[in-house]
Amino acid sequence: MISIIKADGTAEVQFLKEMRSRSAAVNKTVTETVQQIIHDVAKQGDAAVRMYTEKFDKTCPEVFEVDRELVNDALTEADPEFVSALLNAQENIAAFHNRQKTQGFIDPHENGVVLGQRVRGLNRVGLYVPGGTAAYPSSVLMNAIPAKIAGVKELIMMTPPGKDGKPNPDILVAAAIAGIDRVFLLGGAQAIAALSFGTESVPKVDKIVGPGNIYVATAKKLLYGTVDIDMIAGPSEILILADETANPKFIAADLMSQAEHDRLASAILITTSEKLAQEVKEQLAIQCENLSRAEIIQESLANFGAAIVCDDMEYAVQMANDLAPEHLEVAVENPFEYIGKLDNAGSVFLGQYSPEPLGDYYAGPNHVLPTSGTARFFSPLSVDSFVKRSSFIYYTEDALREAKDDIVMIAEREGLTAHANSIHVRFE
Repeated sequence: MISIIKADGTAEVQFLKEMRSRSAAVNKTVTETVQQIIHDVAKQGDAAVRMYTEKFDKTCPEVFEVDRELVNDALTEADPEFVSALLNAQENIAAFHNRQKTQGFIDPHENGVVLGQRVRGLNRVGLYVPGGTAAYPSSVLMNAIPAKIAGVKELIMMTPPGKDGKPNPDILVAAAIAGIDRVFLLGGAQAIAALSFGTESVPKVDKIVGPGNIYVATAKKLLYGTVDIDMIAGPSEILILADETANPKFIAADLMSQAEHDRLASAILITTSEKLAQEVKEQLAIQCENLSRAEIIQESLANFGAAIVCDDMEYAVQMANDLAPEHLEVAVENPFEYIGKLDNAGSVFLGQYSPEPLGDYYAGPNHVLPTSGTARFFSPLSVDSFVKRSSFIYYTEDALREAKDDIVMIAEREGLTAHANSIHVRFE
């Protein structure tokens, strides 16, 4: 199910190279299809959206927008224990993200100059939420809560109809709890295009966030610039650093928690203990038998999973930083020792009792994380993802007179004489 690799400077490097290539290929057919959908929606609006919804979903609602009463009814009719779990998660997520809020500032100078920065929420944001078997109410909370805290004025949710032509009730429950303003029963690339351009029924948004299939991800990528997006997400991934003190049952369970997402998901253990690696491999075989997505897990682990045994934690940390994984668990005797050394990871889970699903659903930090090594330069979704900043400048005549020679010097060195003239004319 999973291979054990002895790190020798070659074997592990080759495996990691092959693992990175899993999401590198671009499907030209998908791209061409999505480009056509985008073109049609931009030109034809609702008519194109309706055509593609009927084509791909085999059903299309008469009215795209979900009645508010249906959303509210989903909440009142839901399993009380499920609602309670979501409310507890909401409280934790909100508490964490409230600490991310930043304020604008005004910086007055003695010579009358006033500088400053304004920070405010985006006007309208679109949240895409998959439906059907891949319905994740947790993603509604993780995307909507920081947006609301940031001050986004209107939050629009897109979710595709199920086989019965209706929205997933769990998604509606999460939407009600998270304070989604409007819900539309639309999915696929046509939903992303509708949000980007606006149609007769769908309002145009400033930013689109949320996970989706390859068509949704491709549409977001192609429309970036027309609209802002959260990130271009690749297959899910987990990396676990472990020493001989780690519990092999826990490690195996955590590896499979990500492997079950996708046949392209990556689940890797890096350890200093060959004994642990072997025990984890045995546990994977035992535990996988009882899991509903066993076939996906087995394929994912066989193709993109590994237990890499290295000589010391220093090299393990080096590999972790090089991989820059989406999720990074640190299952060692003293995990806090490594916080300052692990620079590239979407989210870090410390100790034996901080498994990755804790972050997916409950602890508070966001579960929308950079993948495919982009944690080297991207950050998790946050309140900052939903705000815009603008600066302001006020100079008095005397203050500008004092600065004019420097400004003119720089402008003329750049060959931008009109810039220099803009300063000159004020003091002729």
